[in-house]
Amino acid sequence: MIRMNIRAYLYLTLCTLFWSGNFIVGKVATLFEIPPLTLNFYRWFLAFLILCPFTLKGVIMNFKEIKKNFLVLVIMGFTSISVFNSVVYYSLNYTQVLNGVLMISTIPVFIIFFSGLFKTESIRIYQIIGVVISLMGVISIITKLDLSLLLSLKLNKGDLWMLVAMISWTTYSLLLGKKKVKLEPFIFLQTIIIIGLLFLLPMYIAEVLVGKKITINFPVIMTIGYVVFFAGIGAYTFWNAAIKLIGPSRSGVFLHLMPIFSSLMAVFLLGEQFSFHHIVGTLLIISGILLSSKKQTI
Repeated sequence: MIRMNIRAYLYLTLCTLFWSGNFIVGKVATLFEIPPLTLNFYRWFLAFLILCPFTLKGVIMNFKEIKKNFLVLVIMGFTSISVFNSVVYYSLNYTQVLNGVLMISTIPVFIIFFSGLFKTESIRIYQIIGVVISLMGVISIITKLDLSLLLSLKLNKGDLWMLVAMISWTTYSLLLGKKKVKLEPFIFLQTIIIIGLLFLLPMYIAEVLVGKKITINFPVIMTIGYVVFFAGIGAYTFWNAAIKLIGPSRSGVFLHLMPIFSSLMAVFLLGEQFSFHHIVGTLLIISGILLSSKKQTI
């Protein structure tokens, strides 16, 4: 049990580090005018090609298991591969990395809440309070502590799209924890990549047809390389393996490392400013996280 926990914690630390860098790289991609859907398509198409020699036979051999869980796998592939990163990359065209990672850091709280709501785990009174407080933190960030922006609906569209990403990843994690699909980590990853690419392909084609094309140069190659090997294959494999070892709620807590890693990167590498509304939002989110860890059950 101890060895299993240590292994899961190592996987999750590396996973959150790689995903933290994904936000930085996603922001850099906007500077080189890399279209978001194009970046996400190349990310997973190249990952698919790299994994093919090692997984294609396994995917075929596990066809019965895939068919048995087909609907669940379709939803998981769509939410995690097609939607989540596409939306994150798009939203970073309009919002700060700091806003994005602080909002994404509330996902574990919502995983716990919806796990209780759908009866996959017992719900606790302090977890409900934690969700409310964390949501207040998100509102503080997206409104910059100006509630008139919320009332007039004059919110940054990048922040609003980041909310879509939050819902998408919460859905994926809940299904991953609830449905025990009997596939090896790499076979499972390749399966949802294939499904996700089926949705991503028409999105990518549509983006190209409207004139948003990628220019291949060294920064673009480095950007795609990072999102394929680190934020893609590496992080997803670690995340999936960890959830199978210790479950979605305990794994989700490690996502709280992301705002620490990404904020440091954003400040020192991108020169972003950590403003007062970020501080207030961070304190509320941390308070919500702490309350969500209480054990009093209702």
